[in-house]
Amino acid sequence: MRIVFMGTPQFAVASLKILVENTYNVVGVITSPDKPAGRGQQVQQSAVKEFALQHNLKVLQPTNLKDENFLQELKLLQPDLQIVVAFRMLPESVWNLPPLGTYNLHASLLPQYRGAAPINWAIINGEKETGITTFKLQHEIDTGNVLMQQKVVITDDMNAGQLHDILMQEGAKLMLQSVKKIEQGDIILTEQTKLLANQEAKHAPKIFKDTCKINWNDTLKNIYNLIRGLSPYPCAWTELHTKDGKQITFKIYQAKEEEAQHNLSMGQIKTDNKTFFKIAVKTGFIDVSELQMAGKKKLFIAEFLKGFSFNENSIFK
Repeated sequence: MRIVFMGTPQFAVASLKILVENTYNVVGVITSPDKPAGRGQQVQQSAVKEFALQHNLKVLQPTNLKDENFLQELKLLQPDLQIVVAFRMLPESVWNLPPLGTYNLHASLLPQYRGAAPINWAIINGEKETGITTFKLQHEIDTGNVLMQQKVVITDDMNAGQLHDILMQEGAKLMLQSVKKIEQGDIILTEQTKLLANQEAKHAPKIFKDTCKINWNDTLKNIYNLIRGLSPYPCAWTELHTKDGKQITFKIYQAKEEEAQHNLSMGQIKTDNKTFFKIAVKTGFIDVSELQMAGKKKLFIAEFLKGFSFNENSIFK
């Protein structure tokens, strides 16, 4: 069975790795073109490309998936099956090419959380569980019939980075099971509408900067979920308004929720400027343990407070 694998970030590497380790015949790897990244803007390869080259796999990096030269190269690989993990939207000329079809791994229990950021939104919305899904591609994005699903518990203190790593590993295992089923012809596909069970589908759209700004008038739980749902990337942010009129941007990486009665304004600070730093919300405090001031390094709170003092008349907005 000739497999073409498509993916770009680290999340996809685990699935490619497990196929290679189980001696599947990966005849080609499609990934994004190299691009400048980081402060030095040095050209970097995708995580998938790095792995593919280490294992002597053929790599294609099309800028345009409808380009005739790329389509010809893809046809020459004669794929029986295509596997897609964390890649971009495919044209029908690509996903409809192999006789066994093209299957995608998605980091949610479809049809819940279709879209670009399912891991983040599951935590932001306070879900207690999520999972991974393998499904066969069709025209509309993330709507194909489901082959397999695996549930994953979201604990109360889990952040998006931790959930990402769990889903990456569980997803690789599920992809291996799915490929075995496809190879054996043991395929039962289920329409996503049958999996809704009278629930309304929640979506996972792309996250923008405005999505990440903390609203200190929101509930304690919602603010806490936003912080962990965006950590470590792209990260929840807020602005400190000082008494002398300055505005300083902060990213909050780690925090705890603390229920408590108080008479402070929303966004007001409570700190000893040595070991703790809390921000007031309606029914308690966000107890910040790791943060980053604009232009500075990310620091744990005790280290940060050695070099910065908060004036309690300042407020976060």
